Amino acid sequence: MTRHIVIGDIHGCYAELVDLLALVGPTSDDVIVSVGDLVDRGPDPARVIDFFRTTPNTIALTGNHERKHVRGVFSYAQEITRVQLGARYADDVAWMATLPYSLELPEAIIVHAAVMPGVPLAEQKEEILCGSTSGEQDLERTLGANRWWHEVYAGPKPVVFGHHVVEEPLVRPGLIYGIDTGACHGQRLTALVLPDFTLHSVPAREDHWARIKRTYQADVLAAKPWIEMAWPDLDEQLGRFSRAGDARTHAYVTALRDWRDALERRLADVHEAAMREADRMTAAGDRTQLAKGHGAAALLFQHFRGRLDLDAVRKNAQTPYKLAQLSAALGLPPLPVPAPSPRD
Repeated sequence: MTRHIVIGDIHGCYAELVDLLALVGPTSDDVIVSVGDLVDRGPDPARVIDFFRTTPNTIALTGNHERKHVRGVFSYAQEITRVQLGARYADDVAWMATLPYSLELPEAIIVHAAVMPGVPLAEQKEEILCGSTSGEQDLERTLGANRWWHEVYAGPKPVVFGHHVVEEPLVRPGLIYGIDTGACHGQRLTALVLPDFTLHSVPAREDHWARIKRTYQADVLAAKPWIEMAWPDLDEQLGRFSRAGDARTHAYVTALRDWRDALERRLADVHEAAMREADRMTAAGDRTQLAKGHGAAALLFQHFRGRLDLDAVRKNAQTPYKLAQLSAALGLPPLPVPAPSPRD
């Protein structure tokens, strides 16, 4: 008899996945199903993804965390996963984009987060099935505040889901089976085995998320596109990490602040260099013709009109990258580079 081994939110906890499968003992006839949220917050998203990409008889559904990666919606957890996956990230996200949002079996419906009560599965919104913010808002508007969908769901089939962390599986026999028991938070990883509806779980090795979000802070900072950030965004990011906890992150933030100060000095250098270049062109004769096609033409013409000041330079050099282009056009030394990798 084929069993479906439905596993709650794994969140990169590969060791716990191995422990759970050893406990359940799948055979070659069984199918292993993830309710989604394979990634984010845990230590080993690559091995979890590889398991579901390469192991026969496995199915992974789309969770809200996969959906975030596919749609390019990044919070801190997604930034960490992008660092963890490295060069393979784009390929893994392309695979995530192929994952279904639900699975219907003869004995149950499997989704990541929720269903709208009374709506056939084929008509359910993806946002509700995967538990995106808009999907949860839709449920609240329809059902009312502080009213959970699983409290009013009445069939036609039992629903197996994850998404909302519970200390013990949330069970309404014959109707509701919530199996996200917080593996990435140091609790347990749980599976529901169908068709018998038996529950199995293993303890987490540690509170992975508590450690991971500290460990990768400097690496996330190093991966940010500092050279392409607008000045307000750059300063906001530096302010956000101004009270960094560990020494490695503190050292990296300090180096970034020194780089930011060097950029500010370079803005003043560009201002002075643009005025000198404009004055040189004026002395040479046809300044309009000389300025045309120049890499800093906008600054030169502003100086001709008597409007070039430091604020004007800042508006033209909206990012460090654009500042580097203006510096090169005016013959200034190469722009200082951002801080080196914190692992260097």
